[in-house]
Amino acid sequence: MSRLPSLVAALTPADLAAFFPEPMLGELRALTADFRTLDPLALPPADFARELAAADPAALITGWKTPALPAALPPRLRYVCHVAGSVRKLIAPGHLERGLAVTNWGGSISRTVAEGALFHILACLRHASHWAVAMHQPGVAAWKNGLSDSRSLFGRTVGIHGFGLVARELVALLRPWGCRVTVFAPDATAALAAEHGVARAGSLEALFAENDIIVELAPLTPATTGIVTERILRLIRPGGTFVNVGRGAVVDEAALLRIAREGRIAIGLDVYVEEPLPADSGFRALPRVNLTPHCSGPTSDHYPIAGAFALKNLRAFAAGQPLEALITPAIYDASS
Repeated sequence: MSRLPSLVAALTPADLAAFFPEPMLGELRALTADFRTLDPLALPPADFARELAAADPAALITGWKTPALPAALPPRLRYVCHVAGSVRKLIAPGHLERGLAVTNWGGSISRTVAEGALFHILACLRHASHWAVAMHQPGVAAWKNGLSDSRSLFGRTVGIHGFGLVARELVALLRPWGCRVTVFAPDATAALAAEHGVARAGSLEALFAENDIIVELAPLTPATTGIVTERILRLIRPGGTFVNVGRGAVVDEAALLRIAREGRIAIGLDVYVEEPLPADSGFRALPRVNLTPHCSGPTSDHYPIAGAFALKNLRAFAAGQPLEALITPAIYDASS
């Protein structure tokens, strides 16, 4: 097996154990004779940069709590293996331009995010957020009322805005319900749609107007920021459902709140323009709104799946083989 000259894991002890439980941690150590850890929370940023420079690793493992890398990288550093998602706060475009290889967790967590979308769909259809509160109030005999107009997912029409890896996993999860799925995305070619058994909407307006359930999964780019306007949101039929587990800023959030207060549609949100969601957010306590704190994926029990993906990439790098989920300048620009 090919080995790395040196490897540093810039993860907290908790994250290192969560992403690389034994025997994976042992496999990680076996990749090099020089394996070190740097706890990013135990060092001020300047000290972290000095420690990283002194270690001068060939490869670096990073995570959510790793601080932004300095402009001048250690001389031997050629690869950053990010065990999480976006690298926008970790590296600068100049790092990529100078040839630094960077990967993230890629599609390894797509299935759990899709599961989070499915959870929100079902919760909205069954008014779960309302009953989770109403049925647990001491001394209140909450029972069926006007909000008990619950609906089934079987045979519904579902529109998905965006058709990346999460959307494709969601299509697979919806199959047992016999849903007719329509997608709208620039890269949703006829061949790709046929491969996944979905239809293509002619426009974003058509997607929102012609489906019972809308799932927002478009990437956040300058072109998609605020693209889901109040006019488009109001195309969802009364009694419909809108779920966003993609990026909060794709939607005009103020308009979405106005519609949420009207109660004409059910809304499920895992992502927001401002995160954490402020304590005084108007979305809180609305009976037809289901909220989760940006936790659709990966779930904590699936962190090792992202770790295994990182380990696979580290082995490939050591062997001089192609990397998966490589961050290109174009992908960097399109990420959040």
